[in-house]
Amino acid sequence: MSAGPAPTGRATLVVAVVAGLAALAGAARALLPAFTVAEPTAANRALVPMQDFRDATYFPVREFLAGGDPYQPDVMLETWPVRQTFNLYQPYHLALHLPFGLGSYTAGAAAFALVSLALLVLLAVLSARELRRWVPVPVLVGTAVVAALLLSSQLGKAQLYLGQINPLVAVGAAGALVLTRTHPAWAAAALGVAWIKPQFGLPLALLLAARGSWRTALGGTGIAALASLPVVGILVARAGGVGGFLHVIAANLGHAQGTTYGAVDSPIAERVDVAAVVFRVTGSVPSEAFVLVAVLGATAVLARLLDRREDPVLGDLLVGVGVVVALVHQPGDVLIALPAAVGAAGWWWVRRHEHGAARLVPVALLLMAVPHLHLYAVDVPVRAALGDRFAVTVDGVALVACWAVLVALAVLRVRRAAPVPVAVSG
Repeated sequence: MSAGPAPTGRATLVVAVVAGLAALAGAARALLPAFTVAEPTAANRALVPMQDFRDATYFPVREFLAGGDPYQPDVMLETWPVRQTFNLYQPYHLALHLPFGLGSYTAGAAAFALVSLALLVLLAVLSARELRRWVPVPVLVGTAVVAALLLSSQLGKAQLYLGQINPLVAVGAAGALVLTRTHPAWAAAALGVAWIKPQFGLPLALLLAARGSWRTALGGTGIAALASLPVVGILVARAGGVGGFLHVIAANLGHAQGTTYGAVDSPIAERVDVAAVVFRVTGSVPSEAFVLVAVLGATAVLARLLDRREDPVLGDLLVGVGVVVALVHQPGDVLIALPAAVGAAGWWWVRRHEHGAARLVPVALLLMAVPHLHLYAVDVPVRAALGDRFAVTVDGVALVACWAVLVALAVLRVRRAAPVPVAVSG
């Protein structure tokens, strides 16, 4: 099946220039909060701009450099001007982000935002390469278009506005999915980066192993563990032994479970996983362990079948969305599935005249776009018109529905024996 004629040189140049200018404008607007953020104090800890950089990167690094343990909730809340405690990121997070905590807060925030912007552009490059497999669009043009859309979306801007580490995790997770079939060593390194948040690393490693990518799964997990060992050794010594360190970890977990923004039965938590969505829609609390096993199990089986069906790009998208809805995640975490989503759009484009399962792809992509359109700016009128509970539920409902549509698509694809079009070579 033909992908259609390639765009002309002049049209390509026009699209690249327009999209590039739009991406630059979006980047400038998104970066502004990081360059004008106020110095944190006890009086302004409720400020939202760069709050994740402040709470999850800068002051945890400062506490580590000061000889303390940032995993201790009471120490962080009493010592530093933070609003949230330091969650159980991989310990190597502290070493990797050490440079951002060496200088002033304002300098660290600006540098962190610039690096995050570069990572978002890299995510756009991965997306453009996936699109190129199906549609003869130059990678430069695809990168410019995806970057422009990402940096103008509410979800993309939020990464820089809040100072989140999601761009780094997204590049790691997406890189592991994209590279595992061709460059397993690089894919393992990417998975090691994704492990910085265990709720990404663990399910992604399991799903990669289930699809036959054992080298990537074991290698990436090993890289993350080895990178964390030096920091763990320091923290164990400071705690007076392994028992003291484990006591701190238990206290951290206990504090996280008691917060209103993280609990599964919180009506205001911005969680998009199946368990939290079921609670907000029905009022009943499902077993999070059961949800995790059920979602990952279904995702693993169907992704492996799609691989055998020679539809790995759909398997990548199913895995990316499945990781997000399987356990504790927030709307911005769906960035890990962006390259697979762009690749799936190209896969659909060469089949757009087909009847049947292929028509479900645009439905899934539209549902996945809801968090990109809804967060923050659109959230104000949504809350005013439909209430707070609807506003914190709509993204989760959309992503869970996206996963369900992808499951249906996978079932239909693996049951149908049909010729598979050849991907456009890059």
